[in-house]
Amino acid sequence: MADPDGDAGAVEVDVEELLDGVGFDPEASVLTRRQAEVLALRERGTRQADIAALLGTSRANVSSVEASARENIAKARETVAFAEALAAPVQVEVEAGEDLYDVPQRVYDACDAAGVKVNHTAPDLMKLVSDEAGDAVQGRKVVAPILVGVTSAGAVRVRRSE
Repeated sequence: MADPDGDAGAVEVDVEELLDGVGFDPEASVLTRRQAEVLALRERGTRQADIAALLGTSRANVSSVEASARENIAKARETVAFAEALAAPVQVEVEAGEDLYDVPQRVYDACDAAGVKVNHTAPDLMKLVSDEAGDAVQGRKVVAPILVGVTSAGAVRVRRSE
Protein backbone atom coordinates (compact mmCIF):
# COMPACT_ATOMS: atom_id res chain seq x y z
CA MET A 1 0.00 0.00 0.00
CA ALA A 2 1.19 3.53 -0.66
CA ASP A 3 3.07 5.27 2.12
CA PRO A 4 0.74 7.87 3.73
CA ASP A 5 3.59 10.41 3.65
CA GLY A 6 3.78 10.05 -0.13
CA ASP A 7 7.19 8.35 -0.16
CA ALA A 8 7.05 6.53 -3.49
CA GLY A 9 10.26 4.61 -2.74
CA ALA A 10 8.54 2.74 0.09
CA VAL A 11 5.86 1.48 -2.30
CA GLU A 12 8.47 0.26 -4.79
CA VAL A 13 10.24 -1.78 -2.10
CA ASP A 14 6.90 -3.23 -0.99
CA VAL A 15 6.04 -4.23 -4.56
CA GLU A 16 9.40 -5.95 -5.03
CA GLU A 17 8.99 -7.79 -1.73
CA LEU A 18 5.41 -8.70 -2.60
CA LEU A 19 6.31 -10.11 -6.01
CA ASP A 20 9.25 -12.00 -4.57
CA GLY A 21 7.11 -13.25 -1.66
CA VAL A 22 4.50 -14.80 -3.94
CA GLY A 23 7.16 -16.27 -6.20
CA PHE A 24 6.50 -14.16 -9.29
CA ASP A 25 8.67 -15.42 -12.13
CA PRO A 26 8.35 -13.38 -15.33
CA GLU A 27 9.88 -16.25 -17.32
CA ALA A 28 7.05 -18.59 -16.27
CA SER A 29 4.19 -16.11 -16.13
CA VAL A 30 1.74 -14.83 -18.72
CA LEU A 31 2.21 -11.42 -17.10
CA THR A 32 5.06 -9.03 -17.64
CA ARG A 33 6.80 -7.70 -14.57
CA ARG A 34 5.11 -4.31 -15.09
CA GLN A 35 1.69 -5.96 -15.29
CA ALA A 36 2.41 -7.88 -12.08
CA GLU A 37 3.54 -4.68 -10.35
CA VAL A 38 0.41 -2.80 -11.40
CA LEU A 39 -1.89 -5.66 -10.34
CA ALA A 40 -0.10 -6.10 -7.01
CA LEU A 41 -0.60 -2.42 -6.22
CA ARG A 42 -4.20 -2.32 -7.49
CA GLU A 43 -5.15 -5.40 -5.45
CA ARG A 44 -3.93 -3.52 -2.37
CA GLY A 45 -6.13 -0.53 -3.14
CA THR A 46 -3.55 1.79 -4.67
CA ARG A 47 -5.13 4.27 -7.07
CA GLN A 48 -4.05 4.25 -10.71
CA ALA A 49 -2.89 7.88 -10.42
CA ASP A 50 -0.60 6.96 -7.52
CA ILE A 51 0.80 4.00 -9.43
CA ALA A 52 1.42 6.25 -12.43
CA ALA A 53 3.37 8.70 -10.25
CA LEU A 54 5.37 5.85 -8.74
CA LEU A 55 6.21 4.33 -12.12
CA GLY A 56 6.78 7.63 -13.91
CA THR A 57 4.02 7.16 -16.45
CA SER A 58 0.47 8.31 -17.11
CA ARG A 59 -2.68 7.08 -15.41
CA ALA A 60 -3.97 6.08 -18.86
CA ASN A 61 -0.91 3.86 -19.33
CA VAL A 62 -1.45 2.24 -15.93
CA SER A 63 -5.08 1.63 -16.90
CA SER A 64 -3.97 0.02 -20.16
CA VAL A 65 -1.37 -2.16 -18.40
CA GLU A 66 -3.96 -3.27 -15.86
CA ALA A 67 -6.53 -4.08 -18.55
CA SER A 68 -3.94 -6.11 -20.50
CA ALA A 69 -2.93 -7.98 -17.35
CA ARG A 70 -6.51 -8.89 -16.50
CA GLU A 71 -7.09 -10.02 -20.10
CA ASN A 72 -3.96 -12.20 -19.96
CA ILE A 73 -5.19 -13.77 -16.72
CA ALA A 74 -8.61 -14.47 -18.25
CA LYS A 75 -6.93 -16.12 -21.25
CA ALA A 76 -4.70 -18.21 -18.98
CA ARG A 77 -7.73 -19.38 -16.99
CA GLU A 78 -9.55 -20.24 -20.21
CA THR A 79 -6.52 -22.21 -21.42
CA VAL A 80 -6.34 -24.19 -18.17
CA ALA A 81 -10.08 -24.92 -18.30
CA PHE A 82 -9.71 -26.09 -21.91
CA ALA A 83 -6.78 -28.36 -21.03
CA GLU A 84 -8.65 -29.80 -18.03
CA ALA A 85 -11.73 -30.45 -20.15
CA LEU A 86 -9.64 -32.27 -22.76
CA ALA A 87 -7.96 -34.44 -20.13
CA ALA A 88 -11.11 -35.17 -18.12
CA PRO A 89 -11.88 -38.90 -18.01
CA VAL A 90 -15.61 -38.10 -18.04
CA GLN A 91 -16.99 -36.02 -20.89
CA VAL A 92 -20.71 -35.58 -21.40
CA GLU A 93 -21.81 -33.79 -24.55
CA VAL A 94 -25.07 -31.93 -24.09
CA GLU A 95 -26.83 -30.90 -27.29
CA ALA A 96 -28.91 -27.79 -27.88
CA GLY A 97 -32.53 -28.46 -27.03
CA GLU A 98 -31.84 -30.72 -24.05
CA ASP A 99 -33.39 -30.06 -20.66
CA LEU A 100 -30.93 -28.93 -17.98
CA TYR A 101 -32.75 -31.16 -15.50
CA ASP A 102 -31.56 -34.24 -17.45
CA VAL A 103 -27.87 -33.29 -17.26
CA PRO A 104 -27.07 -34.39 -13.66
CA GLN A 105 -28.22 -37.98 -14.23
CA ARG A 106 -26.23 -38.19 -17.47
CA VAL A 107 -23.14 -36.89 -15.62
CA TYR A 108 -23.67 -39.30 -12.70
CA ASP A 109 -24.07 -42.25 -15.09
CA ALA A 110 -20.89 -41.33 -16.99
CA CYS A 111 -18.99 -40.88 -13.72
CA ASP A 112 -20.19 -44.26 -12.43
CA ALA A 113 -19.05 -45.92 -15.66
CA ALA A 114 -15.61 -44.27 -15.36
CA GLY A 115 -15.23 -44.85 -11.62
CA VAL A 116 -15.11 -41.12 -10.92
CA LYS A 117 -16.84 -39.53 -7.94
CA VAL A 118 -18.54 -36.16 -8.40
CA ASN A 119 -19.36 -34.32 -5.18
CA HIS A 120 -22.38 -32.30 -6.27
CA THR A 121 -26.07 -32.81 -5.63
CA ALA A 122 -28.28 -32.62 -8.71
CA PRO A 123 -29.44 -29.04 -7.94
CA ASP A 124 -25.85 -27.94 -7.30
CA LEU A 125 -24.68 -29.58 -10.51
CA MET A 126 -27.47 -27.91 -12.53
CA LYS A 127 -26.56 -24.52 -11.09
CA LEU A 128 -22.85 -25.06 -11.77
CA VAL A 129 -23.54 -26.13 -15.36
CA SER A 130 -25.91 -23.23 -15.91
CA ASP A 131 -23.51 -20.67 -14.41
CA GLU A 132 -20.44 -21.90 -16.28
CA ALA A 133 -22.25 -22.39 -19.59
CA GLY A 134 -23.25 -18.73 -19.67
CA ASP A 135 -25.77 -17.94 -22.38
CA ALA A 136 -25.65 -21.54 -23.68
CA VAL A 137 -28.25 -22.32 -21.01
CA GLN A 138 -31.44 -20.30 -20.67
CA GLY A 139 -33.68 -21.35 -17.83
CA ARG A 140 -34.06 -25.12 -18.10
CA LYS A 141 -33.17 -25.24 -21.80
CA VAL A 142 -29.70 -25.86 -23.22
CA VAL A 143 -29.69 -23.58 -26.28
CA ALA A 144 -26.13 -24.22 -27.50
CA PRO A 145 -24.03 -27.39 -27.29
CA ILE A 146 -21.92 -27.75 -24.14
CA LEU A 147 -19.39 -30.25 -22.86
CA VAL A 148 -19.47 -31.21 -19.18
CA GLY A 149 -16.16 -32.71 -18.11
CA VAL A 150 -15.35 -34.25 -14.75
CA THR A 151 -11.71 -34.61 -13.74
CA SER A 152 -10.39 -37.68 -11.95
CA ALA A 153 -10.50 -35.59 -8.76
CA GLY A 154 -14.23 -34.92 -9.30
CA ALA A 155 -13.95 -31.29 -10.42
CA VAL A 156 -16.62 -30.33 -12.93
CA ARG A 157 -15.64 -28.24 -15.98
CA VAL A 158 -18.20 -26.85 -18.41
CA ARG A 159 -17.38 -25.56 -21.88
CA ARG A 160 -19.33 -24.47 -24.90
CA SER A 161 -18.63 -27.05 -27.55
CA GLU A 162 -19.47 -25.17 -30.73
